[in-house]
Amino acid sequence: MGFIPEEVIQQVLDRCDIVEVVSSYVPLKKAGRNFKALSPFRHEKTPSFIVSPDKQIFHCFSSGMGGNVISFIMHMERLTFPEAVRLLADRCGVAIPQAVSGISKKDDRDDVLRQINEWAVEFYHRNLLMSREKNAVFAREYLKKRGISLENARKFQLGLALEDWDALARFLLEKKAKAELLEKAGLVIARQGKEGHYDRFRNRIMFPIFDVRGRCVAFGGRALDSGQDAKYINSPETPVYSKGAHLYGLQLSKQAIAQKDQVIVVEGYMDFAIPFSAGVDNIVASLGTALTQQQIRLIRRYTHNIVMLYDADPAGQAAMIRSLDLLIEEGMHARVAGLEQGEDPDSFVRKFGVEAFLKRVSEAKEADDFKMDFLFEKIDPSTSEGRSKIASEMLLTINRFQDENLKVEAIRKLAGRLSVIQSSMMTQQALITELSRIARQPDRQAGRVKAEEPADDQFKDVPAAERDLLRLMLVDADFIGPVQSEVTLDGFQHGGVKEVARCIFELFSQHGSFELTLLISRLERQEMINFVSGLVSSGSSVVGNKKKMYRDCVDKMKNDNMRLVRKSLLAAMEDAKARGDEQQLAKLAQEFNRLLKR
Repeated sequence: MGFIPEEVIQQVLDRCDIVEVVSSYVPLKKAGRNFKALSPFRHEKTPSFIVSPDKQIFHCFSSGMGGNVISFIMHMERLTFPEAVRLLADRCGVAIPQAVSGISKKDDRDDVLRQINEWAVEFYHRNLLMSREKNAVFAREYLKKRGISLENARKFQLGLALEDWDALARFLLEKKAKAELLEKAGLVIARQGKEGHYDRFRNRIMFPIFDVRGRCVAFGGRALDSGQDAKYINSPETPVYSKGAHLYGLQLSKQAIAQKDQVIVVEGYMDFAIPFSAGVDNIVASLGTALTQQQIRLIRRYTHNIVMLYDADPAGQAAMIRSLDLLIEEGMHARVAGLEQGEDPDSFVRKFGVEAFLKRVSEAKEADDFKMDFLFEKIDPSTSEGRSKIASEMLLTINRFQDENLKVEAIRKLAGRLSVIQSSMMTQQALITELSRIARQPDRQAGRVKAEEPADDQFKDVPAAERDLLRLMLVDADFIGPVQSEVTLDGFQHGGVKEVARCIFELFSQHGSFELTLLISRLERQEMINFVSGLVSSGSSVVGNKKKMYRDCVDKMKNDNMRLVRKSLLAAMEDAKARGDEQQLAKLAQEFNRLLKR
């Protein structure tokens, strides 16, 4: 992405209120002058995530992450700094200059592919709404019967691929799109042994797939004719689309998911569309079977609470089982809702109504309870071999819980279920012993991904005086000038603190004032941003007599620096003495004595 002028960044920071932006991802609660929430970066039970409207920063004390509104968007949306600035600029109406430098060929190509997809969305959507062809009339009637209103067809930007072999290809080529890029976008296929291309999607209702920022990255197409080869076909993997990295409908539901602190995950397009149309707005579809790690982490930006509601057929149940261990590993609170055999969320809502659907969601089982029921149905628990297999499978899941209390409770439930069936009780202690053995096995732990950890903290050994003096400048700009003239950069011995102080001095010299949010945008390393946000967010903020605090810190730093200089001189004197350099030794001794008198 290209360079963005600092004055534009400042406009974005001025117009974007961090409380408003963060609350669209995380449910905030007022706590004095600040707002609090559970961390969006790691699983926790006690809120440690703080947002300061006065300072326009956030800090998460459990993960150490912090920063301004741009930093927050970078973390939540997994964006680079320029991408986050652009997203916020769009949100608050700040114009980004077009003539920016440094746009890579990859960025340019991906932007073109997304533009081609947007043209395809317009083409398909217009066909559905306006075409008088026979299959268009049929498609509109079909959607109406399935419960998709015209309003929601527009909201989902549903479309129609015509029966023509190359209708879309011709349309896009007229837009001056290059044929090789149409193929790379997955919209057309090259003719075998002939020149030209034909459309991948024909005679199908089209479901555009959008990324979390609302940009079309792919399509799914449902057959209108029962004689077509496949009921559904989907876009292939492309430079802008990876099936396991996206969730259908998330661009529409992410705000409701954050506000309700819960997401319902279903399988397919219609399983999303029908409940959403009926008012269930915290729902997404997984675009396949089992959830991937990328999809889970995408959900975790908005909530840690997930209800899985897959089809009741064997494939759907198996997909849920495969997802549960990964969900638990990623620190999610996972539950599973059930429907009758032969029903899916689409058919269930149309047949029984949305209230019955939401009741099933509220009655969802905990993940370990669902897996236990599943295993007791699939494996014969009346045999010792069956009981052993059930115990082994359940312990692999229980081992993935991060909370030791949850492990203990899950083992208690498992021991209780097994003891009802077997004549000699399998004790909790026996299960705990086996769990310890599993946990020690390296192959059982291979591939496990821990919750996000903060980077190595180079700021853990900051001298107290330097820490307090830096905090003083951060909260009261009146002290920046005195520190710059009396202490100077050389007065800071800690490298990280010196770099932060350098940025503060530069900003103050350039603008005649100091903006904390702009400083954060200038800092290059996340650990520096975390340190700064932690300093100004901690309970040990500056209180009492600031001038006395300033004097104490400066005097302490000067004394510490003097001791370091003397120590260095003594070492140099020892070296000169060892070399027999009497002239250098005398010179160093004179300097050492001069410092002693100060």
